[in-house]
Amino acid sequence: MILGTDVSGLSTTAATAAAQGLSIVVPLYNEAAGLAFLHDRIGGLAKALRQRYGLACEVVYIDDGSSDDTLGIARGLGADALDVQVVSLSRNFGKEAALMAGLDHARRGAVLFMDGDGQHPPDLVEKLVGHWIDDGYDVVYTAKAHRDNESFLRRLAVHGFYGLINWGARQKIPEDAGDFRLLSPRAVAALRQLPERNRFFKGLASWIGFRQIRVDYEPAPRAHGVTTFSPARLVGLSIEGLTSFSVAPVRFASLLGVLLASVAFLFGLSILWETWMSGKSVPGYPSLVVGLMTIGGVQLIMIGIVGEYIGKILSELKARPIYFVAEHSEKRIVTEAGTGERTAAE
Repeated sequence: MILGTDVSGLSTTAATAAAQGLSIVVPLYNEAAGLAFLHDRIGGLAKALRQRYGLACEVVYIDDGSSDDTLGIARGLGADALDVQVVSLSRNFGKEAALMAGLDHARRGAVLFMDGDGQHPPDLVEKLVGHWIDDGYDVVYTAKAHRDNESFLRRLAVHGFYGLINWGARQKIPEDAGDFRLLSPRAVAALRQLPERNRFFKGLASWIGFRQIRVDYEPAPRAHGVTTFSPARLVGLSIEGLTSFSVAPVRFASLLGVLLASVAFLFGLSILWETWMSGKSVPGYPSLVVGLMTIGGVQLIMIGIVGEYIGKILSELKARPIYFVAEHSEKRIVTEAGTGERTAAE
């Protein structure tokens, strides 16, 4: 029985990349205000890639249950420079599910993930494609060049998150890396082989290996609206990522338990020593209450951590679909032979 997958036949060179093509996956959630402008920029990017590399492109918009007119605007976008797919999910399943939906519907060889809020500059994509075609990298990921505009507490929290998730990990997740990345055809094939439903794309894209390179960039200001990632939601996403990709929280809880047990043992020895030397028992009420509260709090933390992992196991055992598609339409690029268009409801 073979427990691995051979994707060596999908390796690309500068000569074969044009035939493979590029799918640009853009998850959307209430991006109606800037979607038309973003589509124009992606169209200009597709023309530049076709001219420089002969690379055929498509864009796959994933409407993740938007409550505004995002879906209506996406339906009306033209296929002037590249093929356009619009996939509407039945409700808001979250960004990880939307990325998976885009990966499933991408029909070209390589896949590029970028956000729909305009902060991932399309102008940078040509550089990412160059690293794939010209330099032979399979994963080209971007990362913030710096976090000087963020508070000290946020920078500390980000550093702590990556330190914890990479603790003991064989394949490290690069700090500050985002979802804005390009995957070669064989990296895409490898990512599609991973069966888990609790997905953490940043971690999975690093875990598959292959040749990877980092590209630093400055995120552009949001073209419209405000971010939906509040501090509470960021904490939730961090917990989701940790428990989906790493066993570091369980290891941390175990080490904390060992530490407390050692402290309790030493404290007990000190009480015995004082009783033996002075013949008097140490007043026990304050130390007893503090000890019980400490041990009880640590136990609750450990139970909570274990509960998170049990919840993940339950989710995997249920094997529910990651998403449902309510509507799927496709427009093909205008050519001399005419236009191609297909609309399907799923």
